[in-house]
Amino acid sequence: MIDTISLITVYPEAILLVMACVVALVDLGVNTPRRNLSYAITQSTLAAVALIQWQFAATGATHYGFEGMLVSDPMGNWLKFFATIAVMVTLVYARDYAVQRDMLARGGELFTLTLFSLLGMFVMISGSNLLVIYLGLELLTLAGYALVALRRDDLNATEAAMKYFVLGALASGFLLYGMSMLYGATGSLNLGEVVRYVASGELRMGVLVFGLVFIVAGLAFKLGVVPFHMWIPDVYHGAPTAITLMIGGAPKLAAFAIIMRLLVEGLWPLAAQWQQMLMFLAIASLLVGNLAAIMQTNVKRMLAFSTISQMGFVLLGVIAGLVNGSFKGGANAYSSAMFYIITYVLTTLASFGVLILLSRKGFESDELADLAGLNQRSPLYAGIMAACMFSLAGIPPMVGFYAKLSVLQALVVSNSPMYIALAVYAVIMSLIGAFYYLRVVKVMYFDAPAENAQPIEASGEMRMVLTVNGLLVLVLGLVPGTLMALCAEAVLQMLTT
Repeated sequence: MIDTISLITVYPEAILLVMACVVALVDLGVNTPRRNLSYAITQSTLAAVALIQWQFAATGATHYGFEGMLVSDPMGNWLKFFATIAVMVTLVYARDYAVQRDMLARGGELFTLTLFSLLGMFVMISGSNLLVIYLGLELLTLAGYALVALRRDDLNATEAAMKYFVLGALASGFLLYGMSMLYGATGSLNLGEVVRYVASGELRMGVLVFGLVFIVAGLAFKLGVVPFHMWIPDVYHGAPTAITLMIGGAPKLAAFAIIMRLLVEGLWPLAAQWQQMLMFLAIASLLVGNLAAIMQTNVKRMLAFSTISQMGFVLLGVIAGLVNGSFKGGANAYSSAMFYIITYVLTTLASFGVLILLSRKGFESDELADLAGLNQRSPLYAGIMAACMFSLAGIPPMVGFYAKLSVLQALVVSNSPMYIALAVYAVIMSLIGAFYYLRVVKVMYFDAPAENAQPIEASGEMRMVLTVNGLLVLVLGLVPGTLMALCAEAVLQMLTT
């Protein structure tokens, strides 16, 4: 007999699973090119799930279900809430783009696969068991492979899907092998029992560290940090722009969640080991991501390398949470990392939303030259894109400035000379990164538009959502306190339960 608490922990996941099947069945009878009914059911489902997650998160309660295999806590529920909102926004941006490229002509797989990918994110975020986390990860990535290849007549998309599949399978193998080593050493798959066995000090450290190396490598692949970043630029560039946003937005929230579950909650006694690994990954990602982005003329590839450097910043926040075996500054550091990843996804949605808007049938607006003179064509969309670039560069008053500042503050207040040096290094890398972000602004405002530039057309729904998205990048930079307090409270409860 399944108890009530266990049902609560899987309630949103159950709704998503059922409605994904409903959408797949209903879509069989839909013949309109825009798939209006399938789209309406999908968005209604996501809205209902977001409301449920908001209510769960607002209660502040933590529940463990199915003998500790799943957890429903404020941090997980808020991450699920923001992931759901991100997917809703992504579908708004993606719909017209998909219709123009006949991605909905054969069926509504876009909506079904999106719901299944979100279900995978939910399972990853809720997982408190090694196999549950892995199953969620595989559900997300398998849906991602299919989404990237959804435009079947596009050779670039097919190539990107193959690269994503091969490297994703390699990453999954690394992660699963590391988990098997951890299970062999501890005899348990539940993170609560794993941490007790590891903290006891009675296990062979060599086996644990060996497994930890593979786990960190698998997580690094999923985050796309150096030296496991090879798939990011090619997949971002080759996939249809709407799908690029699908795999580069909300899944980052789930990737952050499994880092917190596996490393912070499950393997904190090995923090001295995984912090060193994450430090190397962060340093390399900030350097390679920023330097490689400078050389790009394709905006999607530039944003791909930008993602690598931005994930380096997130890792800096995770590193600063545990100093000399103490979680004294953990709530501040981890909440800063959580705030950073949420605001990064918000900014990514708006920046790719503008690229999707500028694209039209038979034309992808993904080259830097395609943004030339955008301010003369549409001051609104140029302003939104400029706000996103300023935010990613960490220029006030955009939200990215406060996100970077909070991570740097977490490093500095640790009073560790090494972490202070990391903060200085991160500032220098941010200054280098500002070049390619500001170059986009320069092209939009000071270059002349192309002679064959087409008028910008957007549906009322997309125009409204994109405007709100852009305004949030500015407003959250001016008043970040509410979101920061939400993240701090959620992380504090995670650390104390």
